[in-house]
Amino acid sequence: MPRFGVSIIPSASGRSDPVEQARRAEELGFDLVSIWDHPHGVNPSFETWTLMTWIAARTTRIRVASNVLGLPFRLPALTAKMAETLDRLSDGRLIIGLGGGGDDEEFAGFGAPARTPSEKVEALEEGIAVIRGVWAESPFTYHGRHYRNEAAMLEPKPSHGIPIWLGTYGRKALELTGRVADGWIPSMGPAPPSQVKPKMELVRRAAEHAGRDPDSLEYAYNVSVRIGGPPADDPERRVTGEPDEIVERMLELLDLGFTVLNFWVSGRREEQQERLASEVVTPLRQLGRTTPATREGGRPVPDGARFAGRSPRRPGSFPAESSKAPRMPGQSR
Repeated sequence: MPRFGVSIIPSASGRSDPVEQARRAEELGFDLVSIWDHPHGVNPSFETWTLMTWIAARTTRIRVASNVLGLPFRLPALTAKMAETLDRLSDGRLIIGLGGGGDDEEFAGFGAPARTPSEKVEALEEGIAVIRGVWAESPFTYHGRHYRNEAAMLEPKPSHGIPIWLGTYGRKALELTGRVADGWIPSMGPAPPSQVKPKMELVRRAAEHAGRDPDSLEYAYNVSVRIGGPPADDPERRVTGEPDEIVERMLELLDLGFTVLNFWVSGRREEQQERLASEVVTPLRQLGRTTPATREGGRPVPDGARFAGRSPRRPGSFPAESSKAPRMPGQSR
């Protein structure tokens, strides 16, 4: 069964309330909310990790994902500690989206190290090794080219595998994703549907070569979408139209092999979020994995049949929904 999320803009302008948007997304039945990580800039914004924590405190079921954290902004070992804390307090609802960093101007503004594209991939691999290392061992020592840790101590250890999804596009980064990540989360802009399938195949082949089951990964896609409104300037990078048209496009994306669709909505966000939930997500859930061809007269494919054999709970996958998260410190309800 596919899962569906919605991106929350971390705006601090006062014109919108990202926490309330996340609470509403939970009420509407979305599976996750995601927040991007761009602390540098002239537009007023909230810091991503702090906002994720506040959202987790004000919700009970929905998963919270960074989409994606710029690795250079935070030391990996400290990121691991932050992640363990937030995951524990939210009753296991955290997804860590990580990226090597695409905007060098942002990193320069915050004093983060400047790296070449190749070095960013190397640092991302090292960062994941450090994060998983301190989660697993105490003391943990790591001597890499970009990161070093001497006898790091992190307690408590995570109570379960906290999923790490990577937002990657280049060959080396995609191969890294297949080797070490729990999921892949590209965006429609830099990886439109006509280009994304070969990239997914790179991830899957790298997983196989590393002795992993490619189906053990989640494949999430950030989809720019708007119900109604003018036609998209670039239909390959933005989906617009009436609800039935959008449902058809989403089915095509699911048929590419994606297991999660995360909507980046435009227009009036509250209205769009509600219409997506009722007019797009609900029909998609009812259709399950049925393809357009089978819905035109053939026998529908049962829910999950095309993914038969997957473990219902695998590292990096969505767990069964908990009844309620523990009350967070400072939570008002």
